Amino acid sequence: MNNIYDEIISFENLILAWKKARKGKTKKDYVIEFEKELFYNLMALHYELKYLTYFPKPLKTFVLRDPKTRVISKSYFRDRIIHHAIVNILEVIFCKRFIYDSCANQLGKGTLFALKRFEKFQRMVTKNYTRHAFCLKADIKHYFQEVNHNILLSIIKKKVSDIKTISLIEKINANSERRERERLTSWLESQDKKGMPLGNLTSQFFANIYLTELDYFIKHKLKVKYYIRYVDDFVILHQSREHLEILKKEINKFLKERLKIELHSQKSRIISLLEGVDFVGFRNFSHQRLLRKRNIRTMRRKIMFFKEGTYDFKSIAEIYQGWQAYAKWGNTFKLRNKIKMEIINAIWDRV
Repeated sequence: MNNIYDEIISFENLILAWKKARKGKTKKDYVIEFEKELFYNLMALHYELKYLTYFPKPLKTFVLRDPKTRVISKSYFRDRIIHHAIVNILEVIFCKRFIYDSCANQLGKGTLFALKRFEKFQRMVTKNYTRHAFCLKADIKHYFQEVNHNILLSIIKKKVSDIKTISLIEKINANSERRERERLTSWLESQDKKGMPLGNLTSQFFANIYLTELDYFIKHKLKVKYYIRYVDDFVILHQSREHLEILKKEINKFLKERLKIELHSQKSRIISLLEGVDFVGFRNFSHQRLLRKRNIRTMRRKIMFFKEGTYDFKSIAEIYQGWQAYAKWGNTFKLRNKIKMEIINAIWDRV
């Protein structure tokens, strides 16, 4: 498609992008400040994009330990509007290419969808649990840090030939906390282009586009039947351990040669379904689904923070509401009640 840049920067699309960017954040100071002169700020973005003077502001990065340590990059609100504007238009083009069992960052394709698909595949591969089967549980090593921009752009260009759109995507991906405009321009001209900031909406979307190449290789070249991918984690179920060993080697070879990434040697292994497969936050067994112990420890640590005064009453209530909404997808009735009582007791200790 040749003329999508005008669609991306249109005032109508920027208004839609602003509405999506502010969702759930209307009380944030930076949103309130932006909306004091909403029309002017949106028009300023429109004209910066129209006359090609737009550059994203340096990202703010912070370390998040919840439960594992991750470096998260936070964009300015005005830049998040641009991210939504890009995805608004590109997702119409690229979501058609995603396989059915590609999950995450898609409407109706979240954690619960992935869990249900795993449960269905587990029943099918074991013939309703009457046969033994195995799972290749795979993880891509340092995925967001290693995504090759030249390869990503070559994949995007299969569907998007608009030069201005490609240039805008390059600017978004090149951004980092310490890179000023001059350094950003220098980076764009260099050959060593890899990595995407974890936290950007565009990074999550481009992550799916990048690994669509892997999806097609696994489904069409290797003819794999029971395959589910959730961002950079994926599972393949089969009755033969030996066959999964062969698939693992073929997949790693493809990743290295075609996408310049590789499987994580320690986190990618073949296990019996009887052991329970750790996938999208749960240990998945044949007749039950258990929450990860790490997740439970994290929730209890937040209750301790509440006792110490780090969180207020509203915060701990919101944290528990979000946690129990996720935890209920597993066999966690007793656990959820127990955690609820721990919070009630902590509240009584505070009052």
